[in-house]
Amino acid sequence: MSTTYDFAAIGVGPFNLGLACLTEPIAELNGVLLDSKPDFDWHGGMMLESSTLQTPFLSDLVTLADPTSPFSFLNYLKEVGRLYSFYIRADWFPHRAEYNDYCRWAARKLDNVRFGRRVTSVTYDAEEELYLVQATKVDSGDVETYRARRIVLGTGTPPHVPESCRDLGGDAIHNSEYLRHRKSLLGKDSVTVVGSGQSAAEIYHDLLSEIDEHDYTLNWVTRSPRFFPLEYTKLTLEMTSPEYVDYFHSLPDETRQSLLASQRGLYKGISADLIDRIFDLLYVKNLSRRCPTRLMTNTAVTSASHDAETGRYTLRLLQQEQGEEFTLDTEGLVLATGYRYEVPELLDPVRDRIAWDERGRFDVGRNYAIDHTGTEIFVQNAELHTHGFVTPDLGMAAYRNSCIIREMLGKEYYPIERSIAFQDFAAPQQEQSRKDPAA
Repeated sequence: MSTTYDFAAIGVGPFNLGLACLTEPIAELNGVLLDSKPDFDWHGGMMLESSTLQTPFLSDLVTLADPTSPFSFLNYLKEVGRLYSFYIRADWFPHRAEYNDYCRWAARKLDNVRFGRRVTSVTYDAEEELYLVQATKVDSGDVETYRARRIVLGTGTPPHVPESCRDLGGDAIHNSEYLRHRKSLLGKDSVTVVGSGQSAAEIYHDLLSEIDEHDYTLNWVTRSPRFFPLEYTKLTLEMTSPEYVDYFHSLPDETRQSLLASQRGLYKGISADLIDRIFDLLYVKNLSRRCPTRLMTNTAVTSASHDAETGRYTLRLLQQEQGEEFTLDTEGLVLATGYRYEVPELLDPVRDRIAWDERGRFDVGRNYAIDHTGTEIFVQNAELHTHGFVTPDLGMAAYRNSCIIREMLGKEYYPIERSIAFQDFAAPQQEQSRKDPAA
């Protein structure tokens, strides 16, 4: 009989890879990880040489759950002979390419990671009380079936393109494909970057660095009122904590959604260092001539069109504070418009086993489970609406995995820190019992 796994993890990004590393020493848990890619690759299209993580190296796959794990980033540095260089560099934030290589290093040490497997469906065998995960081998087309007691969903967030820019035609790209199309963009007479986050800023800085050599016009358009820095003060960082997740999860849905809209700067901002480097580069570029670039805030793209004959795009823009409309023509177009979670079709056969909220989203329990029993199907980075802005944060991944492992084992394997913040997020609880005033 084929192996029955304690869990099947679908999608191998940093979150599920961290789960694999943390469960590797646990004899009671036998898992398998499946991904369609031929190897680990995390945002490969944005692997710019100067790009760094926005979280410190301690937010690796394992350290915040188990500092002694052999899968730590520091152990990786030691094995590849770069620990002292990293120490002398004296920077908490690893380069993104370095982090990607670290994850590949970790994946190669695991014998339960199956790359090149595209999961097509998940069904449930009620008689055996097992999930059947069907996967197709990408290289051969062979079909495999994995039997598992639980599912951990880590399929990630696909690139999001706003309605105004969909099905344009031409060679417009999402930022997730930037490096593959960079050479072509450098040959355009004009390039426009649309977006307000870290990826937009990294691409703008990269293109600004090349503007003199290639002599194009460069535009950066964002509907945000300013170029928001990622908030990284220490009391704000305390919000990436178990206490804040408890607090956020307990709020009514309407309140949670309102909070998320106001907290964009906590998880979608630009690193302050990069904002400063952009300004400094603009200053240098304008010393000898007026640099052909424009940065437009408060400006939304309301519609867009592509002329196949000229190969140019026309963006209709709205300056939101003035209420004025205008157009912008550009030959190159980069949509740094982020990522948005979509429920994968592979779950269709087990939709009846999943709890849904009134908006058709996963009704995610505090323990990250989405099935009706609260013990069988868990999610990674699909709970922004229920657990808050910490959902995509690498620094909270080890905590979430510790919780999921606790739920699968029925006991706490890795000590879970429940109270790390100096501040209170909720109103003080009233005393549970009071003396009878008549006594």
